Amino acid sequence: MKSRVPVSQFGELLGYAPGNVAVYSSDYDTADETIYPNRSAYRSYLDGIYMGYKWQCVEFARRWMYLNHGYIFDDVAMAYDIFELRSVRDINNQTRLPLQAFRNGAKHHPVVGSLLIWEEGGEFEETGHVAVVVEVHQDKIRLAEQNVAHQLWPQDQQWCRELKAKVTKEGDYWIECSYSDATILGWMTQTEYSEFSEPTPEINTDLFAIKAQYATDYGQATKSWLNIANDDEAAYVEMMQGHKLTSVNADQHHYFTISKTAQQTIEHATNELHGLFMHATDYVLQHPELLKKFNLPDAVLNKIRQSWDNRLNQLITSRFDFALTPAGLKVYEYNCDSASCYMESGKVQGKWAKHFGVKTGIDAGHDLFKDLVRAWRKSEVNGLVHILQDDEPEEHYHALFMKEAIEAAGFECKVIIGLTDLHWDAAGNIVDADGEKLSYVWKTWSWETALDQIRLECEADQSQSDDFEPHWQSGKTPRLVDVLLRKNVMVFEPLWTLIPSNKAILPVLWSLFPNHPFLLNTAFDLNDELLQTGYVVKPIVGRCGANIQLVDEQQHVIEKTTGHFASQEQIYQQLFALPKVADYFVQICSFTAAGKYAGAGVRVDKSMIINGHSDCMALRISDDSYF
Repeated sequence: MKSRVPVSQFGELLGYAPGNVAVYSSDYDTADETIYPNRSAYRSYLDGIYMGYKWQCVEFARRWMYLNHGYIFDDVAMAYDIFELRSVRDINNQTRLPLQAFRNGAKHHPVVGSLLIWEEGGEFEETGHVAVVVEVHQDKIRLAEQNVAHQLWPQDQQWCRELKAKVTKEGDYWIECSYSDATILGWMTQTEYSEFSEPTPEINTDLFAIKAQYATDYGQATKSWLNIANDDEAAYVEMMQGHKLTSVNADQHHYFTISKTAQQTIEHATNELHGLFMHATDYVLQHPELLKKFNLPDAVLNKIRQSWDNRLNQLITSRFDFALTPAGLKVYEYNCDSASCYMESGKVQGKWAKHFGVKTGIDAGHDLFKDLVRAWRKSEVNGLVHILQDDEPEEHYHALFMKEAIEAAGFECKVIIGLTDLHWDAAGNIVDADGEKLSYVWKTWSWETALDQIRLECEADQSQSDDFEPHWQSGKTPRLVDVLLRKNVMVFEPLWTLIPSNKAILPVLWSLFPNHPFLLNTAFDLNDELLQTGYVVKPIVGRCGANIQLVDEQQHVIEKTTGHFASQEQIYQQLFALPKVADYFVQICSFTAAGKYAGAGVRVDKSMIINGHSDCMALRISDDSYF
């Protein structure tokens, strides 16, 4: 049972673990805004090394390791992911030391300094938990930890919690969890001794192959299968000029499958990479010399920082673009500010499979819609949501699909096409044609569209160059920038998504996490390593695959596209080509909801570069045995 001892204020010292490592209260409800004025203030660094988020369990475990032993474990998306790690990094010499995982009940007992790991669920819903073992006995084990209780420790006591333990006749060491709805996975120990340890998670990368499949043709393509009584499906059918998932008539029966192992790897990568991109975003905002490389108007930099400080956890959805091949899984970029492909993956591909009689595996996007609904319920919305879109068919069905999710979350929603139906009222509020105030907005436009307006206005009015503020005039129609940067309008996705969506983040990521298995070597300047592997030239701000060049190791341009972003600064990313499956190059797209994996789909093209005209096809997840 939880203690009734008074809770200490966030950041208050609770006690000291062995090695004189401080333990702090993480009661976030009591955090002092004068001490923790923004999100960056919650990031814990020691000797310039990122420890974690103040004052969570992972932060303490990493800090304890570093102060006592000089090594740390790698960044993880959730505490339970620590159980999958198999090495720690020695900070002094940058070498790797073995980290062994022992399942609860193992014959290799925990030792002082072992990390006790809980599975996600129950008391530790979504995240799991980690604590440091500070005493080991035959009948009990004592722990030091953060973010469970927030009470002061007894004086001179170096532990905060005690769990019952039992050793069997066979020598198995079992630890009882004090929470009936939580599960202890086991413990992690830095040791060469591997007997009785969990095997290193080795993935058979042959399971990363993508298979092309064909649904038996019974004439299904000649029949209607989307319900045009639903507004989003009617808009989709109108845009596609028929009931079809792909624009190529000959491909109506084609689809792709990946293995369960591949899907699990994509899910893990999505969750982990989201955390890495968030870390890199904070790093960029703390380093002005890097921020300059993102080519953002000075007039909005303060607003981006404010958005990051105030709205870090208010992301509804985003999309990663991956290459999946037997050579590995690699991320190309993070579309944190994009509405593309959600309806195709979250609704249409599932209905396609049902109509075409596909029984192989399960729909890779079957949870996306319900996860979007959950993300909206967790948002800080409290009233009518307006969706803003251009008068474009693709934007329209995406807007209507999101409207359905917003309404399923319990909010009223309106779709506004263009801005002509909006105007300023006498109090300086933006209102719609019915006089209802815009307070919460989800948009299909990218933030970069608004930045173009800001750049032009700042060039004409130098007084705006340091801190842009939209002007207003009662009765007049606002511009896009007036809506999106209005202080009393909460926009989804937040302004800070400009940073992780900008390809300038990719070299920063590589510098922070070199040789990370899901990242590609990327630099602001062409170097010898990239010349040897081949490279891709990308504009730091671009859309729909425009102005991209693929260059092989012989320095031959093997593919390129044109577009409107030729004047942008460029980055250089290691060449890691999409797999060609049957007649198409296939890109995996994974989607997040509230920062967590929510589903997947594919985009395909005869070209090696996925672009705005590339098609979606159905993606199914099959058992490994199928491969």
